[in-house]
This record gives sequence, C-alpha cells and structure tokens, in this order.
Amino acid sequence: MNNVEKLHRPRTYSTLRIESDASDTVHWMFMHAGLQPGERPCFRPALMADMWGFLSAITLREGQRVPGRLRHVVLASDSDAFNLGGDLELFSRLIRSADRQSLLDYARKCVEGVHHINNGLGGDVRTIALVQGDALGGGFELALSCQTIVAEEDVGMGLPEVLFGLFPGMGAYSFLCKRVSAKLAEQIILDGRIYSSQELHAMGIVDVLVPRGQGIATVEELVRKQQRAAFAHIALNSVRAVAQPVSYEELMRIAEIWVDTALALGDRSLRTMDRIVRAQTRRVEATRARAGT
Repeated sequence: MNNVEKLHRPRTYSTLRIESDASDTVHWMFMHAGLQPGERPCFRPALMADMWGFLSAITLREGQRVPGRLRHVVLASDSDAFNLGGDLELFSRLIRSADRQSLLDYARKCVEGVHHINNGLGGDVRTIALVQGDALGGGFELALSCQTIVAEEDVGMGLPEVLFGLFPGMGAYSFLCKRVSAKLAEQIILDGRIYSSQELHAMGIVDVLVPRGQGIATVEELVRKQQRAAFAHIALNSVRAVAQPVSYEELMRIAEIWVDTALALGDRSLRTMDRIVRAQTRRVEATRARAGT
C-alpha cells in the first residue's frame, strides 16, 4: 500500500485484486475485482474459489513459515460494498429444486474458508477485515471470522437473513459469541437489523472505528505495530485457539441446520429472496451509472 514496496504478481484471480509486499509477509486481498454487469458483490462460487485458492496458496507455499515471522492478510473490497453475503440467486434456485447436496457443498466451502481464516491460516497469520462498505449476511460473517475488524464510519453491517425466514449459518453465532454475550448475539441474529459501524464498535464487535477514507492508512499502521511484537502476536494465535476455540465440527453442524432450514422455506420466503436479489442488482447498476461505466 502507501508505505510498502509492492510485489506485483501476475493477475491469476479473475475476482480478486492482490497486493503483497516484497517480503511476502503482508497480503491485501480485494474482493469483487473486475465485477461484470449483472454480477453482485456477494459470495458467488467464482469468488469463493478464488479466495480460498489464494489463501491456500499463501498458506501452503514452501518456505513461507519462518520461526518468529508474523504475516498479515487483509480482506477488503474493490466494490462499494465489502460483501453483501451469500449468493441468494443460487440459494433460491437450489431450494426450489430441493438440491440438498449442492446447498451443503456451498455451505461446506464457506465453513472451510472462515474456519481457516479464524485459525490464522495455519497459525502465523493475523487476519484483518477492512470494512469500507456494507457487510451483510455472509459478508458480516467473513469479517467476524477475522481476528481484527477495522471499519470506517457510517458503514452498514448486519444479518438480515431472518427477513426471509432463515438465519446466518456460516459462523455468525459462533464468532459473535466470542465478542459479545450469547443473548446479544441471538438478538443481533433475530432482529434482522442493519447496524451502523458506530453501533457495533460501541458493542465491542468492531475493533477499530475510523473516519471515512482512513481505513487503509489505519490498517497499515496496525500491521506495523503488530510486526514490532511478532512473537507475541503469533503466540496469541495459539492462545486464542486454546481459550476461544471454534471447531470445524461446530461450524459444520450449524451449517447443516442452515441447509435443512433453507430447504424448508416456502414460496413467500423465496419471493422475498428474489426481491433482495433484484435490489442488489439495482444497487450495482446505480453504482456503475454514477461511475460512468
């Protein structure tokens, strides 16, 4: 970013923009790069495949782990939204066709990703969500899976799934309960509200709140501070896994409940889902019109 020497990798991910420093210790992953007309900034299968492919590559790359070397991955967005959540168009189609296996496969990919992120990508990585636009549903769950959430002011964040009779099934409950009480976590899930980043910061869910336009600089400074105490932050990854574990098995059991609940939704709920898809599409088109693209 501003204060690191960039290592410009060949573009190999059609839905991501990747920036890494020359030492390969700080990686910025911007979702929704190259968003095409009609595509929404949500967890489309192509985005998920690119995200988990990149995160696996930097985790498994030979020679990456050096004792005492702390790495960082920053999750951000090239869209005006951080992420609008699950692919509701896909959900609606799979539910109508009663395709449980495909719905479960989608949920499993989500769980594998957020579990990997939450566990520090193998232990030596600190994960930071930089939220500069709305983070809804699964987008909010992605941010919650990170060790630190940095959000700019006046950003909307929430779990609206209850509006169509569903609940957020890819980590929201487990991750929220590590930040707030179970009672408050259930309230946030069941009321379907979109909260401001200021409200969530007051609750202790957003870690760092900054004015609009200052998110990147704030994350850069946070990374520098953590790098100065690398051993401590690597150790804290291990401590967190012991003191506040979120197991893959727990996440998958909840995801299976989500799948079965989704398959039980009636036509009214599915029509609501369809209306949300149309609203998301209009939002993207309006953004493109303002940008003149």
